[in-house]
Amino acid sequence: MEVSEQTLAAPLFEPFVLGKMALSNRIVMAPMTRNHSPGGVPGEDVAAYYKSRAEGGVGLIITEGTYIDHPGANGYPGVPAFHGEPALAGWQQVVEGVHAAGGKIVPQLWHVGRERRSGVEPDTSVPGFGPMAIVEDGVEVVRAMNEDDMHEVAASFARAASDAQRIGFDGIELHGAHGYLIDQFLWAESNQRTDAFGGCAENRLRFPRMIVRAVREAVGPDFPIIFRFSQWKLSDYEAIIAETPDALGEMLKPLAADGVDIFHASTRRVWEPGFEGSDKTLAAWTRELTGKPVIAVGSVGLDKTFRTGHFTRTEDPTSKSRVNVEELAMWRARGDFDLIAIGRALLSDPQWANKVRDGELEALLDFDRSALDTLVR
Repeated sequence: MEVSEQTLAAPLFEPFVLGKMALSNRIVMAPMTRNHSPGGVPGEDVAAYYKSRAEGGVGLIITEGTYIDHPGANGYPGVPAFHGEPALAGWQQVVEGVHAAGGKIVPQLWHVGRERRSGVEPDTSVPGFGPMAIVEDGVEVVRAMNEDDMHEVAASFARAASDAQRIGFDGIELHGAHGYLIDQFLWAESNQRTDAFGGCAENRLRFPRMIVRAVREAVGPDFPIIFRFSQWKLSDYEAIIAETPDALGEMLKPLAADGVDIFHASTRRVWEPGFEGSDKTLAAWTRELTGKPVIAVGSVGLDKTFRTGHFTRTEDPTSKSRVNVEELAMWRARGDFDLIAIGRALLSDPQWANKVRDGELEALLDFDRSALDTLVR
């Protein structure tokens, strides 16, 4: 007997509970930079954008990257801040809208590190900060962080997490992926320091652990902390921070011990094996190694793999909807992930989750350029 798409999708719509955070289903909106917050303040259009995804059936929304109050945290125009009363008031409006629609939401807290250059808001005179100094045309454009800088950044993350808790968010996510600051310390290619914060994996992990501990101390034991990590970087799709499962465990287990509740394993193709010699995905390995719940992500819902060129407009971003609910349900059943994050597909179609739940796959909207340029609601 043929099984309906609605029945096949049912495992994706089971509730998920972590402490005080109870989700109606396993569908997560992945964090995606939108550049629609002039002056760092998310406005009513941003609030409506997130609320529409909650109305569309997403169980947990992870906001776009939102930068903390350290002077070097931001690297791009129009992205939202997570400090100062105007920005926090805007975020509170976002939270209230999502909650009114029955959803849960966490902010992705962000420091871009060495990706920043002078000339970027809010203070155009501030250079980048990173594990190593970078000199361009005889000018130091990225400052090598000293230990005082690291403590200042950790305190900044902690303040942001405390503010998120205060204004009603359901947890926070730390952006430790894709070549931004936390990841820059984890990756041996970008961290060639010779002090206690560089060299071996244990040393490269020291600063990220400082951040997790500071955040956990600020929010207490019951406020969920998600940690997003990746092998690949925006500048290098072939990058590796952990060559083997054992190496991955050596990185993630201490972070779990320090207070991470959920790991968000960012991949470009969610179905690919995490390491040679095994068919287990990166998310499945993460779950097995840490014993923590895991969010899997990577080109779910579309027929074209993520590429940065889609967002810089150097490549055609158009992609057709493609959802194999039987495959997703099978991965869920065998324990490959606890939650599944949807990215670009949700930019074009706020009702994506409801349509998948109801077996209306033919009604899913394709992804195109207009979804990058506007906040589709």
